[in-house]
Amino acid sequence: MTDFDRDSMLEMFTHEMSQLIAQLESTIVQSESEYNSDQINEIFRIMHTIKGSAAMMMFDSIAGVAHVIEDLFYYMREEEPQGVDYGRLSDYVLSGVDFIKAELNKLQNGAAPDGNGSELSSTIENFLRELKMVTVSPEASLPAQEAPPPANPIIVGVSPDIPKPSSSQPLNKYHGKVFFQNGCEMENIRAFTLVHNLGELTDDIIHTPIDIVNEASINMIRKNGFEFKFTSPRDYDFIHNHLSQTAYLQDLILTCDNSELNAQSLAADENVKEPEELPVISASMPQIEAVQPIAPPLSSKAQAEAEKAVAAEEVVQQGKGSQSMISVNVNKLDTLLNILSELVMTEAMVTQNPELEGLQLESFNKDAHQLRKIISNLQQAVMSMRMVPVSAIFFKMHRLVRDMCRQLNKDVQLDIIGEEIEADKNIIEQITDPIMHIIRNSIDHGVELPDDREKAGKPRKANVRLEAKNVGGDVLIIIKDDGRGINTEKVLKKARENGLLHKQDYEYTEKEIQQFIFMPGFSTTEAVTAYSGRGVGMDVVSSNLALVGGVVLVDSTIGEGTTFTLKIPLTLAIIEGMSVMVAGAQYTIPIVSIIKSFKAKKEDVFVDPSGNEMINNRGEVFNIVRLHEIFNLEGAITDIEEGTLVMIENGDQTVCLLVDKLNGQQQAVLKPMPKYFKKVQGLSGCTLLGNGDISLIVDVTGLFDK
Repeated sequence: MTDFDRDSMLEMFTHEMSQLIAQLESTIVQSESEYNSDQINEIFRIMHTIKGSAAMMMFDSIAGVAHVIEDLFYYMREEEPQGVDYGRLSDYVLSGVDFIKAELNKLQNGAAPDGNGSELSSTIENFLRELKMVTVSPEASLPAQEAPPPANPIIVGVSPDIPKPSSSQPLNKYHGKVFFQNGCEMENIRAFTLVHNLGELTDDIIHTPIDIVNEASINMIRKNGFEFKFTSPRDYDFIHNHLSQTAYLQDLILTCDNSELNAQSLAADENVKEPEELPVISASMPQIEAVQPIAPPLSSKAQAEAEKAVAAEEVVQQGKGSQSMISVNVNKLDTLLNILSELVMTEAMVTQNPELEGLQLESFNKDAHQLRKIISNLQQAVMSMRMVPVSAIFFKMHRLVRDMCRQLNKDVQLDIIGEEIEADKNIIEQITDPIMHIIRNSIDHGVELPDDREKAGKPRKANVRLEAKNVGGDVLIIIKDDGRGINTEKVLKKARENGLLHKQDYEYTEKEIQQFIFMPGFSTTEAVTAYSGRGVGMDVVSSNLALVGGVVLVDSTIGEGTTFTLKIPLTLAIIEGMSVMVAGAQYTIPIVSIIKSFKAKKEDVFVDPSGNEMINNRGEVFNIVRLHEIFNLEGAITDIEEGTLVMIENGDQTVCLLVDKLNGQQQAVLKPMPKYFKKVQGLSGCTLLGNGDISLIVDVTGLFDK
């Protein structure tokens, strides 16, 4: 196998294992109090798939842990034991999940999965033995042919409920063909996995194409499907169910000859005619739900013929225009976005070329407008490809809440709302840590112990709500708890001790005091615990959000709870901006932060007792910020009436920026500042204008902090 094939298999393995682990973790956390038969079957199938895939890749550490968990849930499925300590069961399985996740992380970082899971495996085996001692009597035992093998050593490819065929058992002859989903990629590797899994049922497999791993086989399998023949003592329903669990399966055609055969006869007769009256099943499998079984086929002749007709109709309908899924490497999407960014800049350079000034080019302007429209549509299409639902990170928080409640002896219900809301993948990655830290802070500091809540007249079970919703060009992430709230007196005292106060205590509003919790190193906890006291965590919230142009707001009431609101843009890279002039230099202000622009009159401007320049605009008073003073620029307009005021907002704060003039609205491609430039607070990057000039992009969040 070439390095390319190995890398392709590894990429597919880590991707699909991550999906299975996320599905497994969600199932365990949401049904921890007691497992029903469907959940037990689902966990068993997932662990069986993980074990088989890891064994095929020769990752023994992952396969070993998955194997003992599979044994455990096989026993749960077959014996249905009573009096199970589901809390311990969940702890052990989640420990196995953590171990597998750690091994996958090593693989993704280019290291070998060399973890030692023997101690964890032994612990799970001991738990299984305890279950058997309590629930299994000497008289009640599994049939000999169905008994699960011992957990160690691992027998690669052998599941506890699938015995290998023996020479004394009558064999059935199977002929099958599978088609994988369009766009799933690496069909040869998926066919190789199918053959590997069939090794649990037989040692006698003939398949076309013969050389599966060869990259040339990919197009053959895409066009003609993957065809195979084998013998097995298993009945049709079992074989069909087993094959139906193949990942990314689109269609499965399986026929069976019930005559007694042996391995030699199958090898000698590769062109045997298929029986005419055999059932043919077409199974459409969801892309992610690859571990779900498909209902067994109908048995009678009439039912089989009806099934054939339905299957044929499904294939026709799929060919007419059903939407298929395709997996694309994120790096390719990043490359596409970079090309689009260059296209946006090039369009601006062409249409805004200084040599065109003063020319009457009606046809050119019409074509340029059409080009701009096409680029705008292309931009929307590319951005939509990068959008992922926030559910990718929301459901991970169930595990965090579960673990913290068990360690802190608290009882918390996590409610998730709006998980279907989408945002750019890069932004989703940046807000994972902020959401995690806020929820951790809410449970550790905000939520009271059940007895304390009862004394305060609250339900013993606390509630934390995690919600996402679209507001204009932004996504709002809201985390709300019904805990004790933020003690502003304690926060103010700590801020004073840390030298963070710049005015008298009475001049700070409640919200200003609450914002101190996001300062670096700030913590009101006196004792250091596993979750708090180090002054690290809430600082991550503001710093990570600043990287994506987001802000965090906090609103808290003593005794009622706290609400954190994360305001983040839908996407990055290309933004709508307003170009302004200040001291001969051009700056770009994101449109989403601008409320309006207007001309000021001197009689509306005054200075407050603290020396701040203010303006009265339609009955409301706002601070005036002179942009040339912020960036130490010379030659800017200083007369308030000659310049232009741009009203901008950041969360619940609003100020008016004084600039020389407005150049107009345009799309801006956000480029990072060169590394040799010193970081300037209030600037987030730069963009190239149509005339070739460089425009610095104003970081509104950093500007307010400054």
